[in-house]
Amino acid sequence: MSTPTETADRAAGTVERTSNTFLGDLWVNYKRWNLKAVRNPFVLVVSLVQPVIFLVLFTQVFGGVVEGTLRGPAGGINYETYLAPAIAVQVAIAAAVTSGIGLVNDIENGMFEKVLVSPMNRTAVFLGKTLAEVTRIAAQIGIILVLSVALGAEIATGIPGALGIVAVGVLFSLSFAAFSNSLAVLTRDQESTIIGANLLQFPLLFLSSAFIPLEALPGWIQTFAAVNPVTYAVDAARAIMLDRDVITVLDVPGLEGTAHTVVPAVAILTALALVLGAVAVFLLSRASSSEVQ
Repeated sequence: MSTPTETADRAAGTVERTSNTFLGDLWVNYKRWNLKAVRNPFVLVVSLVQPVIFLVLFTQVFGGVVEGTLRGPAGGINYETYLAPAIAVQVAIAAAVTSGIGLVNDIENGMFEKVLVSPMNRTAVFLGKTLAEVTRIAAQIGIILVLSVALGAEIATGIPGALGIVAVGVLFSLSFAAFSNSLAVLTRDQESTIIGANLLQFPLLFLSSAFIPLEALPGWIQTFAAVNPVTYAVDAARAIMLDRDVITVLDVPGLEGTAHTVVPAVAILTALALVLGAVAVFLLSRASSSEVQ
């Protein structure tokens, strides 16, 4: 029961109230989305199974054919080593494109409307959700790298290199997660979100340096690969994997060796993540409860 003094203070507006903090909002959303993933692991399993199938099938079906090509530009490495960075990036895409599905679920069950009318910072809401997802993506990429090594792949840079590949995959996943969440806000429909995200996933993968060296592909694919973000993600991961310069779509003066691939690739992926992330936050900020009912 309030004392007369507390009542007077409330009337005068002098009672100190606890306000939300950016970090507090971020942490709440980070925990919530991790708990949702633990309670529904189906999406996590599916997003990991597909790349594992690709890893096993591609090495068995295409390994003998592609290794002949690898003896030239790639310096005689085995196909398992060449493919592992591509599968790591594929894991990042496969997991990131499902990001919007969780948001659509929130919209359908009314949770998103509650978030909109709450005092939580919209940027913290998006970042908390994204951080929870990239934590899981990092774990999945780690599993792929362990499996790749078991199949015969070699990471020339050792454990630091493996962590670097995970970091590249996580950075790349931010763009697709932002894109998927933007689709979720715009469409507010699970099927549309999934179709829109998957519509880009496989064309971007196959029209890049992911599975076959660009030198062995038609000229028009090499042209498209120069503006394909998957190319930069795969090349950065592959450069770390092999500890050598592998990029063929651009040349940056003043950089040599592994840095000649990694530095520009990371810069491009960072810029893309910032742009698409800003779009996602903007759409979340513009959303109103009437739009999601």
